[in-house]
Amino acid sequence: MDIIKVFGTNVRKYRIEKGVSQEKFAELCGLHRTYISDIECFRRSISLDNIQKIADALGIETHKLFLEDK
Repeated sequence: MDIIKVFGTNVRKYRIEKGVSQEKFAELCGLHRTYISDIECFRRSISLDNIQKIADALGIETHKLFLEDK
């Protein structure tokens, strides 16, 4: 399992399901759009604080961002 890929894939999936752009989502999280892009493209590790911000903005439980689709 590549946790960075799993996390980035899930962020993108839940963001799209929510129907928001990267820019709007970044605003909801209090983060920069390029930071969200880097996460979704697997180019960035992320702090626990920011993981919680993302989960809160998505309205999901944090652990769901780490579940790998089989």
